[in-house]
Amino acid sequence: MITVKCFASVEEQIGKHTLEFDYEKATVSTIIDTMKQRYTISLDSVMIAVNEEYASVDTEVRTGDVIAFIPPVSGG
Repeated sequence: MITVKCFASVEEQIGKHTLEFDYEKATVSTIIDTMKQRYTISLDSVMIAVNEEYASVDTEVRTGDVIAFIPPVSGG
């Protein structure tokens, strides 16, 4: 099981903070494609972290890993 944590606008679009995917091994890109199909959302501008370290769409993930999708933050 791979856990995905969604923050800010991603969480608002999906309606959940945490998702779980039943993959033993995948890439972040695979998880993104699955989320796009299920929720019809864009994850093009999010920052990605795997196990609390910045990662890319090519990063390989395995059961037990935690992916975080962090949208850009703005403010004043």
